[in-house]
Amino acid sequence: MKYLDVSALSLGERLKKREIGVREVTQAALSRIAKKDGEYRAYLSVFQEEALAQADAVQKQLDAGEAVSPLAGVPMALKDNICVKDLPTTCGSKMLERFCPPYDATVTNRLREAGAVMLGKLNMDEFAMGSTNETSYFGACKNPWDTGRVPGGSSGGAAAAVAAGEAYYTLGSDTGGSIRQPCSFCGVTGIKPTYGTVSRYGLVAYASSLDQIGPIARDAKDLAAVLDVIVGKDERDATSVTAGENRYLSSLTGEVKGLKVGIPSDYFGEGLEEEVKEKVLAAARKLEEMGATVEEFPMPMVEYAIPAYYIIASAEATSNLSRYDGIKYGFRAEKFDDLIDLYIQSRSQGFGMEVKRRIMLGNFVLSSGYYDAYYKKALQVKALIKGEFDRAFERFDLLLGPAAPTTALKLGESLSDPLKMYLGDIYTVSVNLAGLPGLVAPCGFDAQGLPVGMQLIGKPFGETVLLNAAHAYQLATDYHEKRPQEGGEGR
Repeated sequence: MKYLDVSALSLGERLKKREIGVREVTQAALSRIAKKDGEYRAYLSVFQEEALAQADAVQKQLDAGEAVSPLAGVPMALKDNICVKDLPTTCGSKMLERFCPPYDATVTNRLREAGAVMLGKLNMDEFAMGSTNETSYFGACKNPWDTGRVPGGSSGGAAAAVAAGEAYYTLGSDTGGSIRQPCSFCGVTGIKPTYGTVSRYGLVAYASSLDQIGPIARDAKDLAAVLDVIVGKDERDATSVTAGENRYLSSLTGEVKGLKVGIPSDYFGEGLEEEVKEKVLAAARKLEEMGATVEEFPMPMVEYAIPAYYIIASAEATSNLSRYDGIKYGFRAEKFDDLIDLYIQSRSQGFGMEVKRRIMLGNFVLSSGYYDAYYKKALQVKALIKGEFDRAFERFDLLLGPAAPTTALKLGESLSDPLKMYLGDIYTVSVNLAGLPGLVAPCGFDAQGLPVGMQLIGKPFGETVLLNAAHAYQLATDYHEKRPQEGGEGR
């Protein structure tokens, strides 16, 4: 039996039946990482001793019949901006290269309670700022389908690890598409939940009004099981809400008859690769064949999503990153003249170019004389975008479109052109601005054998509708079952 080629839920079921042992599958996953991750660089740190100790502890629970989660004993991994007590959390940055938090994130605690086995921490764009995973201080992660291409970002390591069979599921974070775009590039399934559904306590902040933790896995059914574990109100996060606990997996029916699907025509204009367009529209036709009603409609506000997003996100990042001053924790410059110079040298040496670029942009839009012209106007555009989604959901149960305008880009192709990288987020950032759930699932391959992902966008707290639609689609197709060949040379 191929331990690494089954879904998280399938593995969990076999573990409960004692067909295999938790230590056995954990060791198999660790061996795969040791053998292959030098090629992919999906992991920044591997917790071998801790993972095997967790495996033994969960096995005792399974043997005693005490484990209740269907994911008990299943090896997984975390993006490296999610805190794990006393273990590295670097955010892909020199600034936090030696930082080990003194506490667990809420999602970390909830996963532990559910019997998760944590394999390690995953590569990411520095402080989640990037769309290719190339801004990581520790080196770029590579796409398992083609190691000459990017896995997407900022949760590139989280998507690549699942695609490469180095974890059964992972947790990433999504500020403007950082879960969904990598899933599209790597041929895996991922969801950004409604803002507030999953606690952000212990997630190192990028843009606090936009950040959201979410799972990446092989299929929608696995996503539902993970969400059942991590969602829910957290007193340590004032923005968290009570919604959906322990109902996602049990709500999947695999039936889409009568579902009303909207296709935003503005998502299919200039800049979208023809092959991506064809595969996404073919997925819409498939849902229609299965009983859904599909209709195109205009959504012109998408044109303003990118500038509004980058103004708001950069402004919030400027505030959140001000804590890294070389005093309390994080990188400190060795040579400096006085306190102000300590700040300057520590930040100049500790932050990478993309982080500095966004700090500068954030300070500019918040500065006197420009606040009203840029930041305030961006907030007004954010409200208009939210209103346009609200009107769309008066007619439709969900919206369907592309996750990215292209398939995976070649390494170095967009890093030299930041504007090109920013425009790659055109289909994802509006979901974060409106606080909505968004799911990406594989829907085909281009002529080069690279995955294409479709994006499903739902009403606030409409995760069940998205998960069920994706589950139904995956029951009728096999794109999510395709795996990269050894060596990352396509399928």
